[in-house]
Amino acid sequence: MEKAKKITTITGVFILLFSYGILSANSSSPNGSDSEPEVLKSVQTQTKSTQATTKAVQTKTKSTQSTTKSAQTKSKTTPKSSKTEPVKKVKEPGTLIIGNQTWAEANLNVSTFRNGDTIPEAKTNKEWVAAGESGKPAWCYFNNDPAIGKKYGKLYNWFALNDPRGLAPAGWTLSSDADWTRLVNYLGGPGTAGSKLKSTSGWNEGSIGTNDTGFSGFPGGYRVENGIFQNIGSIGIWWSITENNPLSAFDHYLAQSNSLARSNSPKQRGESVRCIKQ
Repeated sequence: MEKAKKITTITGVFILLFSYGILSANSSSPNGSDSEPEVLKSVQTQTKSTQATTKAVQTKTKSTQSTTKSAQTKSKTTPKSSKTEPVKKVKEPGTLIIGNQTWAEANLNVSTFRNGDTIPEAKTNKEWVAAGESGKPAWCYFNNDPAIGKKYGKLYNWFALNDPRGLAPAGWTLSSDADWTRLVNYLGGPGTAGSKLKSTSGWNEGSIGTNDTGFSGFPGGYRVENGIFQNIGSIGIWWSITENNPLSAFDHYLAQSNSLARSNSPKQRGESVRCIKQ
């Protein structure tokens, strides 16, 4: 009986020692349960690092998208450099801007050519006829009255316009038939241009204009080929430098109506002149 108890005791000790050895082995084994938390921590650390990197990439992407949107907005709001602003004409003293044209404010009133040579004045009918028949330049005041000339300017035959010494002052040129046509078209046509060009005084009763353009077209009359003066107060007529044929040239005139009409007259006739800048 005692022998059996000893065997039982020894067996219990072995079982106890065996169990302790297994527990010790599990606790120290690299593949044991104690190493699992360390691996898990490492994996969690790597995951957090990956998530941080992902967030950084996302932040950078958003920043890039923001920059792109900003550039697109700037592109939309920045005007194209290919477009240029229209050049505005600057009004100089003695000038008048109508549309894209720059006209003189008043009728020409010079007695010398551009080179300084004197333009002959023809006072008598005989002098006027002689100048016209010989194709020589000449000028006069209406009724040979200088007081009228201060308001209406001088009357010139067409030979004065065509003289190579130059009738227009420096910086100016003589208006052509095309210049007058452009003026008329800009003002809406012959039927409406007249009123906008006519002065608000000096015309016979009921014939004044609105002078919307500031052209101040006065009815300065004209001098016919035989030297007779006609139609002051009812007609204003201006030469163009454009020749119609060897005997006549184109002109444009204001009369009792509100129109600006085109005609051609003998070159010996005396008419007003209005210069233009090109």
